[in-house]
Amino acid sequence: MKIKILLLIILILPSMMQAQIAQFRGPNRDGKFPSTNLLKEWPAEGPELLIQVDSLGKGFSSVIGTEKYIYVTGMIDTLDYITCIDYSGNKKWQVPYGESWKKSFPDTRSTPTIENDRIYIISGIGELVCLNAETGEINWKQNVDKDYHADWHIWGVSESPLIVDDKVICTPAGTETSVVAFNKITGEEVWESECIEGQRSYASPTLYEYQGNQYILAVTASHLLALNPDDGEIKMVYKYFNPDVWKYQPKGMIWTNVPVYKGDQIFLTLGYDYPAKMVKVNSDATGFEEVYTDTIFDNHHHGVIELDGYIYGSNWENNRKGSWLCKNWETGEIMYNSEWNTKGAIIYADGMLYCFEEKSGNVGLVKPDPKGFEVVSSFQMKEGSGPYWSHPYIYNGKLFLRHGEVMQVYNISAEN
Repeated sequence: MKIKILLLIILILPSMMQAQIAQFRGPNRDGKFPSTNLLKEWPAEGPELLIQVDSLGKGFSSVIGTEKYIYVTGMIDTLDYITCIDYSGNKKWQVPYGESWKKSFPDTRSTPTIENDRIYIISGIGELVCLNAETGEINWKQNVDKDYHADWHIWGVSESPLIVDDKVICTPAGTETSVVAFNKITGEEVWESECIEGQRSYASPTLYEYQGNQYILAVTASHLLALNPDDGEIKMVYKYFNPDVWKYQPKGMIWTNVPVYKGDQIFLTLGYDYPAKMVKVNSDATGFEEVYTDTIFDNHHHGVIELDGYIYGSNWENNRKGSWLCKNWETGEIMYNSEWNTKGAIIYADGMLYCFEEKSGNVGLVKPDPKGFEVVSSFQMKEGSGPYWSHPYIYNGKLFLRHGEVMQVYNISAEN
């Protein structure tokens, strides 16, 4: 009996460790959050505001909520800071972890990835840092972009680190390597991939499982890569960049969205009237094939949701305007194209979509119905400054929003 119990612990321990990862756009980076028993309609004034904290530093990164604390990154003067907050709204600590991007749009954009008692974060110039989640002390730091000679695009670094087993992954791109893995405990290099052309993108990598195999999906500013997590070998490559269509920068595009996958298909979209693509893994898993091109659903930097065979999100008409759309995953048919304020970030939980438009901070609770865009309830986040570019986050019946230097936490639980 003892042997059986020991074997059971050995089998379930890896999944338990994985389940404790809190990261950008939810457990699988697909915008879907596992919280249940949430309100299906809000009061006219919006859900109950539980916490408001300011002086967090400038930033567009998402708030991350865990069982014990809340974590937010922000730029103060020329440094990137991370703040730890308890659920009474008290700042436990606020510490610098790296140098900010100080050129165009310098506000902090990298969302922390948290596993157990460790925080992983990338500064605006590409410093990968591991901190103690309880104290904020730095465990180790690697200046990835400097050491691996990253080739920056216009706006520095927005990537959130990816944890895969005993490794932490980041994508400096550049002339020497595209993707690098470090030991998540020691910070020592585990592997570096070969170099595929393209500057550093703004998108974060994600973990993709297909036919019993795991792949890291990472992007440069020009290519989609699928890598073996064990050794960094690049298994599949797709060149998304077409210089005849994208005439703004010669080395690649302003690519911010995490690739969204379902089965053997992966959806790529990045705004600016650049055609979105649905690609699929080929028959022997050695590359990608194009399935269809979409010239309407060009999502800017707000993420999309795949749900029950449909894709929900917003598109780009210009930098200040966009509509809300739904399309058929398989065929690419646009099911609706509706106006509601302007484009914005979108996430999903417990049967509802949460839309956070970027101009005025209106938050919409929306039914995911391909027949039409129906806003059930809405309210406005009025505090803070700058554009509303932070993606919402949901944890334990709470909705976490961020606008510039201000964070708010709302009670969206249907429980008393």
